[in-house]
Amino acid sequence: MAEPGTRAGVAAVIGAPNAGKSTLVNALVGQKVAIVSAKAQTTRARLMGIAIADQAQILLVDTPGIFAPKRRLDRAMVKAAWEGTEEADVVLLVIDAASGLNAAAERVAASLEGRPEKRFVVLNKTDIAKKEKLLGPAAALHDRLQPDRVFMISAATGEGVADLKQALAQAMPEGPWLFPEDQLTDATDRMVAAELTREQIYHQLHQELPYTTAVETEKWEDRKDGSAVIHQQILVERDSQKAIVVGKGGSRLKEIGAKARESIAEHLGRKVHLFLHVKVAPRWAEDRGLYQEIGLDWSE
Repeated sequence: MAEPGTRAGVAAVIGAPNAGKSTLVNALVGQKVAIVSAKAQTTRARLMGIAIADQAQILLVDTPGIFAPKRRLDRAMVKAAWEGTEEADVVLLVIDAASGLNAAAERVAASLEGRPEKRFVVLNKTDIAKKEKLLGPAAALHDRLQPDRVFMISAATGEGVADLKQALAQAMPEGPWLFPEDQLTDATDRMVAAELTREQIYHQLHQELPYTTAVETEKWEDRKDGSAVIHQQILVERDSQKAIVVGKGGSRLKEIGAKARESIAEHLGRKVHLFLHVKVAPRWAEDRGLYQEIGLDWSE
């Protein structure tokens, strides 16, 4: 644990879908702890990354993007996002600077008005946003929310991330660290492994496959030689979706498995034997047990 005189606290990272929250969490931690995809709403559960700056331990809660929920899964994701802000010492509102204050961003900003927590506004993706369009949204958000700080950063390139991390460290309350110094996330290896496979599905099929897929780790065996044998099930809603995931002669599934195996092995620091199976489950989003597996609370 850390020496006396340290700081520790929670920073909740919220925003509209695809604002770059997971990329930002990874950048602040300095290592990949959350999956990243160009497809919106890929983060589903509250996932905590743990960053260290100076003598501060910053518990970063990466939340699902806040959007207008329609289905049970959507409601559970939005609920997880707002629960991620409870008891937070700082709330980071992440805005996609390239898109500006669109309807989705406005909805999240409006929900923060009058809240008591310290608030940082983070205009992300400045590397692809037109510079002349940054000041308008920054001023508008400052007037509406009266945030403690406004940052303009690019989580993808790292521009401005160090300054944000330093400000977060200073905003944490004094107290002992809550996790060991070498721990980077609160997610179990089982959950991370499923997320890394889901990330590969999005990377390779995001233009072809609907958002409604899930991955659950069915079996995990740690072998005496140090390797791990992992069996995972990819859930889709229709036979046509299964055909897309499997690909001609199983080629797409093999490619997903190969890339996911590499990512999981890198995360675990040991050899991985990964076996993937695709199952058609039209009502997987109504399975209470699966919600627990992917780290979400059941939502009526």
